[in-house]
Amino acid sequence: MESQLTTHNRRVEAEMLARQGLRLPRITLKCLRTAGIYCQPSVSIEHQHLAKKYVLRGVESGGAVAEVGAYASFVDEQGNALPWLQRVDSIGVNGVHAIVVASVLIRVQMLRIKRTYDLLITRHQLAKSGNSQRPQLDSSILFYGRRGSLEIEPWGKDIGFRGTVCPVFYTRAGECVMLPNDLQDAAARITSAVCCLGCRHCHLLGPRLIASGRTENPNTHVTDERRASVDAVAGGAG
Repeated sequence: MESQLTTHNRRVEAEMLARQGLRLPRITLKCLRTAGIYCQPSVSIEHQHLAKKYVLRGVESGGAVAEVGAYASFVDEQGNALPWLQRVDSIGVNGVHAIVVASVLIRVQMLRIKRTYDLLITRHQLAKSGNSQRPQLDSSILFYGRRGSLEIEPWGKDIGFRGTVCPVFYTRAGECVMLPNDLQDAAARITSAVCCLGCRHCHLLGPRLIASGRTENPNTHVTDERRASVDAVAGGAG
């Protein structure tokens, strides 16, 4: 009975983690608020009245100070950058940067406390809900790494490594946990994001490119040109 209860509790905890994102202790949330870092990892279901369909909506947000950083954003199913629906500018820093809308979202969320990192990568899609026309949110965990380490300081003297490195994660037995190949670039980019002091720009979402003579498609994959554009923006502001 105790084993069944433990298994049930772990399943419920995993479902909450997949849906809501990293569950941060109260002291950590207070630290982020004091530092002025606003990170919104939630995914919502929205209805497009003109297209008569449901989509998922996410927000790229977060930033860092020297002692702590938190960031959440999204990529597509292949780990490539998604085009933002709307870029958001504000007077403050370390807040909302852009909004994305798509049928499937891969959320990438990271918390940094000095040189220690937590990374959660989850997949979100729409699922049919019985006879209801409104779908449910189906969420699953793709990767969950706790207390990963990165000994360099990408927010300070090692800023030149930003965008090329990510923390190393271990199992409880001390074995290295490898990220899926298609998510390694996203992990490196969000590592850069949680080390970006006073962040004002996007690290994962990018501008939408529209080829001449083609219809605009909000789910078009990011080309090498757009990826270069994202890197240029991040490099110029970082």
